[in-house]
Amino acid sequence: MLRLFALALFLMALQLHAELVARQKVVMGTFVSISVDKQHKELISPAFKLLKKIESSISSFDKNSPIYKLNENRSAKLDNYSYEALQLSLKYYKETDGYFDVAVGSITKDLYHFGEDERIASKKSMQKASTSMDGLLFDKQKAVITDTIKIDLGGMGKGYGIDKVSQFFRNNSVENAVIALSGDIRCIGECKIAVNNPLKNDAALAVFTMCDTAVSTSGNYNRYVGNITHNHLINPKKKNSEQNFISVTLISKLPSATLDAFATAVSVMSLKKAYLFLASQPIAYIILQADKKLVVSKNLQSYVSELKLK
Repeated sequence: MLRLFALALFLMALQLHAELVARQKVVMGTFVSISVDKQHKELISPAFKLLKKIESSISSFDKNSPIYKLNENRSAKLDNYSYEALQLSLKYYKETDGYFDVAVGSITKDLYHFGEDERIASKKSMQKASTSMDGLLFDKQKAVITDTIKIDLGGMGKGYGIDKVSQFFRNNSVENAVIALSGDIRCIGECKIAVNNPLKNDAALAVFTMCDTAVSTSGNYNRYVGNITHNHLINPKKKNSEQNFISVTLISKLPSATLDAFATAVSVMSLKKAYLFLASQPIAYIILQADKKLVVSKNLQSYVSELKLK
Protein backbone atom coordinates (compact mmCIF):
# COMPACT_ATOMS: atom_id res chain seq x y z
CA MET A 1 0.00 0.00 0.00
CA LEU A 2 1.39 3.42 -0.95
CA ARG A 3 0.30 6.82 0.31
CA LEU A 4 1.69 10.15 -0.85
CA PHE A 5 1.67 13.37 1.17
CA ALA A 6 2.91 16.73 -0.12
CA LEU A 7 4.33 18.82 2.72
CA ALA A 8 6.10 22.17 2.86
CA LEU A 9 9.67 20.86 2.87
CA PHE A 10 9.15 17.18 2.06
CA LEU A 11 7.49 14.90 -0.41
CA MET A 12 6.80 11.96 1.84
CA ALA A 13 5.84 8.52 0.61
CA LEU A 14 4.66 6.00 3.17
CA GLN A 15 4.92 2.32 2.47
CA LEU A 16 4.47 0.25 5.60
CA HIS A 17 3.83 -3.41 6.29
CA ALA A 18 0.55 -2.70 8.05
CA GLU A 19 -2.43 -0.87 6.68
CA LEU A 20 -2.44 2.71 7.90
CA VAL A 21 -5.23 5.16 8.53
CA ALA A 22 -4.18 8.77 7.88
CA ARG A 23 -5.66 12.14 8.84
CA GLN A 24 -4.49 15.66 8.05
CA LYS A 25 -5.17 18.93 9.86
CA VAL A 26 -3.58 22.34 10.23
CA VAL A 27 -1.88 22.64 13.63
CA MET A 28 1.10 24.73 14.77
CA GLY A 29 0.75 26.85 11.64
CA THR A 30 1.40 23.97 9.25
CA PHE A 31 -0.16 20.90 7.67
CA VAL A 32 0.06 17.94 10.01
CA SER A 33 -0.33 14.34 8.90
CA ILE A 34 -0.81 11.54 11.41
CA SER A 35 -0.99 7.92 10.27
CA VAL A 36 -1.41 4.86 12.48
CA ASP A 37 -2.11 1.19 11.98
CA LYS A 38 -5.79 0.44 11.48
CA GLN A 39 -6.38 -1.17 14.86
CA HIS A 40 -5.34 2.06 16.60
CA LYS A 41 -7.20 4.59 14.44
CA GLU A 42 -9.17 5.78 17.49
CA LEU A 43 -5.92 7.33 18.77
CA ILE A 44 -5.65 9.82 15.91
CA SER A 45 -8.19 12.26 17.32
CA PRO A 46 -6.60 12.45 20.80
CA ALA A 47 -3.20 12.80 19.13
CA PHE A 48 -4.38 15.93 17.32
CA LYS A 49 -5.90 17.21 20.58
CA LEU A 50 -2.52 16.70 22.24
CA LEU A 51 -0.80 18.73 19.53
CA LYS A 52 -3.37 21.52 19.93
CA LYS A 53 -2.74 21.54 23.68
CA ILE A 54 1.01 21.81 23.11
CA GLU A 55 0.46 24.58 20.57
CA SER A 56 -1.59 26.53 23.12
CA SER A 57 1.34 26.25 25.55
CA ILE A 58 4.31 27.16 23.34
CA SER A 59 2.83 29.33 20.57
CA SER A 60 3.97 32.92 20.26
CA PHE A 61 0.75 33.75 18.34
CA ASP A 62 -1.96 32.36 20.63
CA LYS A 63 -2.91 35.14 23.06
CA ASN A 64 -3.65 32.58 25.78
CA SER A 65 -0.24 30.94 25.47
CA PRO A 66 2.32 31.45 28.27
CA ILE A 67 4.92 32.31 25.61
CA TYR A 68 2.70 34.97 24.04
CA LYS A 69 2.02 36.46 27.49
CA LEU A 70 5.73 36.34 28.28
CA ASN A 71 6.56 38.32 25.14
CA GLU A 72 3.79 40.85 25.75
CA ASN A 73 4.05 41.32 29.52
CA ARG A 74 7.73 40.45 30.12
CA SER A 75 6.60 37.82 32.61
CA ALA A 76 4.20 34.88 32.62
CA LYS A 77 3.23 31.77 34.53
CA LEU A 78 4.43 28.59 32.84
CA ASP A 79 2.71 25.25 32.41
CA ASN A 80 4.51 21.93 32.04
CA TYR A 81 4.90 22.12 28.26
CA SER A 82 6.11 25.72 28.10
CA TYR A 83 8.58 25.10 30.93
CA GLU A 84 9.96 21.94 29.32
CA ALA A 85 10.24 23.63 25.92
CA LEU A 86 12.19 26.54 27.42
CA GLN A 87 14.37 24.13 29.37
CA LEU A 88 15.16 22.15 26.21
CA SER A 89 15.80 25.37 24.28
CA LEU A 90 18.41 26.44 26.84
CA LYS A 91 20.02 23.00 26.56
CA TYR A 92 20.17 23.25 22.75
CA TYR A 93 21.52 26.80 23.01
CA LYS A 94 24.47 25.50 25.01
CA GLU A 95 25.01 22.40 22.85
CA THR A 96 25.09 24.43 19.61
CA ASP A 97 27.35 27.18 20.97
CA GLY A 98 24.48 29.66 20.80
CA TYR A 99 23.46 29.04 17.19
CA PHE A 100 20.10 27.71 18.32
CA ASP A 101 18.67 30.75 20.06
CA VAL A 102 14.97 31.21 20.84
CA ALA A 103 15.66 34.85 21.72
CA VAL A 104 15.74 35.69 17.99
CA GLY A 105 12.06 36.55 18.34
CA SER A 106 13.23 40.16 18.61
CA ILE A 107 14.06 39.80 14.89
CA THR A 108 11.66 37.13 13.59
CA LYS A 109 8.63 38.60 15.36
CA ASP A 110 9.34 42.28 16.05
CA LEU A 111 11.15 43.14 12.83
CA TYR A 112 10.19 40.64 10.10
CA HIS A 113 6.83 39.67 11.65
CA PHE A 114 7.16 36.17 10.14
CA GLY A 115 3.79 34.43 10.15
CA GLU A 116 1.67 37.59 10.30
CA ASP A 117 2.11 41.09 8.80
CA GLU A 118 5.46 40.24 7.20
CA ARG A 119 7.90 42.97 6.20
CA ILE A 120 11.58 43.41 5.35
CA ALA A 121 13.72 44.43 8.31
CA SER A 122 16.53 46.96 7.87
CA LYS A 123 20.13 45.96 8.61
CA LYS A 124 20.38 48.76 11.16
CA SER A 125 17.34 47.60 13.12
CA MET A 126 18.55 43.99 13.07
CA GLN A 127 21.96 44.90 14.42
CA LYS A 128 20.33 46.84 17.26
CA ALA A 129 18.07 43.93 18.20
CA SER A 130 18.93 41.88 21.27
CA THR A 131 19.27 38.10 20.86
CA SER A 132 20.79 37.39 24.26
CA MET A 133 19.47 34.37 26.14
CA ASP A 134 20.76 36.10 29.28
CA GLY A 135 17.61 38.17 29.07
CA LEU A 136 15.44 35.13 29.87
CA LEU A 137 15.02 33.85 33.43
CA PHE A 138 12.65 31.04 34.32
CA ASP A 139 11.78 28.20 36.67
CA LYS A 140 8.92 25.68 36.70
CA GLN A 141 6.37 28.29 37.74
CA LYS A 142 7.33 31.52 35.99
CA ALA A 143 9.43 33.12 33.25
CA VAL A 144 10.70 36.69 33.12
CA ILE A 145 12.28 38.70 30.29
CA THR A 146 14.75 41.30 31.53
CA ASP A 147 15.59 43.13 28.27
CA THR A 148 14.13 43.64 24.75
CA ILE A 149 14.24 40.03 23.54
CA LYS A 150 11.19 38.05 22.48
CA ILE A 151 10.90 34.27 22.54
CA ASP A 152 10.25 32.28 19.36
CA LEU A 153 10.08 28.49 19.82
CA GLY A 154 9.45 27.85 16.11
CA GLY A 155 12.89 26.28 15.67
CA MET A 156 12.06 23.31 17.90
CA GLY A 157 8.30 23.41 18.56
CA LYS A 158 7.22 21.06 15.80
CA GLY A 159 9.78 18.45 16.80
CA TYR A 160 8.69 18.83 20.41
CA GLY A 161 5.08 18.17 19.42
CA ILE A 162 6.12 15.09 17.45
CA ASP A 163 7.96 13.68 20.47
CA LYS A 164 4.87 14.03 22.66
CA VAL A 165 2.61 12.33 20.11
CA SER A 166 5.20 9.59 19.57
CA GLN A 167 5.34 8.97 23.31
CA PHE A 168 1.54 8.88 23.45
CA PHE A 169 1.44 6.26 20.68
CA ARG A 170 4.13 4.08 22.24
CA ASN A 171 2.35 4.22 25.59
CA ASN A 172 -0.66 2.77 23.76
CA SER A 173 1.32 -0.03 22.06
CA VAL A 174 1.27 1.46 18.55
CA GLU A 175 3.86 -0.32 16.41
CA ASN A 176 3.36 1.45 13.07
CA ALA A 177 2.79 5.19 12.79
CA VAL A 178 4.08 8.30 11.06
CA ILE A 179 3.83 11.79 12.56
CA ALA A 180 4.67 14.58 10.11
CA LEU A 181 4.70 18.31 10.77
CA SER A 182 6.04 20.15 7.74
CA GLY A 183 9.73 19.20 7.46
CA ASP A 184 9.76 17.17 10.68
CA ILE A 185 8.81 13.50 10.50
CA ARG A 186 9.04 10.58 12.89
CA CYS A 187 8.40 6.96 11.97
CA ILE A 188 7.30 4.35 14.48
CA GLY A 189 8.12 1.24 12.54
CA GLU A 190 9.13 1.55 8.91
CA CYS A 191 8.36 4.28 6.39
CA LYS A 192 9.69 5.63 3.13
CA ILE A 193 10.81 9.25 2.74
CA ALA A 194 11.49 11.39 -0.30
CA VAL A 195 13.40 14.59 0.44
CA ASN A 196 12.21 17.53 -1.62
CA ASN A 197 14.59 19.11 -4.14
CA PRO A 198 14.16 22.90 -3.86
CA LEU A 199 15.91 23.39 -7.20
CA LYS A 200 13.43 21.27 -9.17
CA ASN A 201 9.66 21.23 -8.80
CA ASP A 202 8.18 17.81 -8.02
CA ALA A 203 11.63 16.25 -7.77
CA ALA A 204 13.51 14.61 -4.91
CA LEU A 205 17.07 14.98 -3.67
CA ALA A 206 16.94 11.53 -2.12
CA VAL A 207 14.56 8.67 -1.41
CA PHE A 208 15.11 6.19 1.40
CA THR A 209 13.46 3.91 3.93
CA MET A 210 13.94 4.33 7.66
CA CYS A 211 12.71 2.54 10.78
CA ASP A 212 12.02 4.00 14.24
CA THR A 213 13.90 7.10 13.15
CA ALA A 214 13.31 10.85 12.80
CA VAL A 215 14.11 13.26 10.00
CA SER A 216 14.14 17.05 10.03
CA THR A 217 14.64 19.50 7.18
CA SER A 218 15.40 23.20 7.45
CA GLY A 219 15.59 25.36 4.34
CA ASN A 220 15.91 29.01 3.38
CA TYR A 221 13.72 28.62 0.30
CA ASN A 222 10.41 27.97 1.99
CA ARG A 223 9.82 30.99 4.22
CA TYR A 224 11.08 34.45 3.37
CA VAL A 225 10.00 38.03 2.67
CA GLY A 226 10.61 39.31 -0.86
CA ASN A 227 13.44 36.87 -1.65
CA ILE A 228 15.59 34.31 0.17
CA THR A 229 18.02 37.05 1.20
CA HIS A 230 15.38 37.83 3.84
CA ASN A 231 14.62 34.28 4.99
CA HIS A 232 13.49 33.14 8.45
CA LEU A 233 16.79 31.42 9.34
CA ILE A 234 18.40 34.11 11.49
CA ASN A 235 22.01 33.83 12.60
CA PRO A 236 21.75 35.07 16.21
CA LYS A 237 25.44 36.02 16.28
CA LYS A 238 25.58 38.03 13.04
CA LYS A 239 21.90 39.06 13.27
CA ASN A 240 21.13 38.42 9.62
CA SER A 241 19.41 35.83 7.44
CA GLU A 242 21.92 33.10 6.64
CA GLN A 243 22.70 31.98 3.08
CA ASN A 244 25.23 29.13 3.37
CA PHE A 245 22.72 26.30 2.87
CA ILE A 246 19.65 25.87 0.69
CA SER A 247 18.43 22.89 2.68
CA VAL A 248 19.67 20.83 5.61
CA THR A 249 18.15 17.38 6.21
CA LEU A 250 19.14 15.49 9.35
CA ILE A 251 18.33 11.83 10.10
CA SER A 252 18.76 10.31 13.56
CA LYS A 253 17.37 8.25 16.42
CA LEU A 254 17.57 11.38 18.59
CA PRO A 255 14.35 13.03 19.83
CA SER A 256 12.60 15.04 17.13
CA ALA A 257 12.86 18.25 19.19
CA THR A 258 16.64 17.82 19.29
CA LEU A 259 16.84 17.12 15.57
CA ASP A 260 14.56 20.09 14.78
CA ALA A 261 16.71 22.43 16.88
CA PHE A 262 19.98 21.09 15.44
CA ALA A 263 18.70 21.49 11.86
CA THR A 264 17.82 25.11 12.67
CA ALA A 265 21.23 25.73 14.24
CA VAL A 266 23.25 24.06 11.47
CA SER A 267 21.39 26.14 8.87
CA VAL A 268 22.87 29.36 10.29
CA MET A 269 26.42 28.09 10.94
CA SER A 270 29.41 28.49 8.66
CA LEU A 271 30.17 25.49 6.45
CA LYS A 272 33.17 24.44 8.53
CA LYS A 273 31.42 24.77 11.87
CA ALA A 274 28.29 23.00 10.61
CA TYR A 275 30.13 19.89 9.44
CA LEU A 276 32.31 19.78 12.57
CA PHE A 277 29.22 20.00 14.74
CA LEU A 278 27.41 17.26 12.82
CA ALA A 279 30.46 14.99 13.00
CA SER A 280 30.22 15.18 16.81
CA GLN A 281 26.59 13.99 16.86
CA PRO A 282 24.84 10.64 16.18
CA ILE A 283 23.30 12.14 13.05
CA ALA A 284 23.35 11.49 9.31
CA TYR A 285 22.67 14.26 6.83
CA ILE A 286 21.77 15.25 3.29
CA ILE A 287 22.75 18.87 2.68
CA LEU A 288 22.30 21.13 -0.33
CA GLN A 289 24.76 23.99 -0.05
CA ALA A 290 24.25 27.47 -1.48
CA ASP A 291 26.69 26.57 -4.29
CA LYS A 292 24.21 23.76 -5.18
CA LYS A 293 26.63 21.06 -4.10
CA LEU A 294 24.91 18.04 -2.57
CA VAL A 295 26.77 16.70 0.47
CA VAL A 296 25.81 13.34 2.00
CA SER A 297 27.28 12.03 5.24
CA LYS A 298 29.35 8.84 5.16
CA ASN A 299 27.19 7.31 7.90
CA LEU A 300 23.87 7.73 6.06
CA GLN A 301 23.59 4.04 5.23
CA SER A 302 23.68 3.30 8.97
CA TYR A 303 20.38 5.12 9.43
CA VAL A 304 18.51 4.35 6.20
CA SER A 305 18.06 1.60 3.64
CA GLU A 306 17.05 1.51 -0.02
CA LEU A 307 18.80 4.83 -0.54
CA LYS A 308 18.45 6.47 -3.95
CA LEU A 309 20.17 9.80 -4.57
CA LYS A 310 18.83 11.87 -7.44
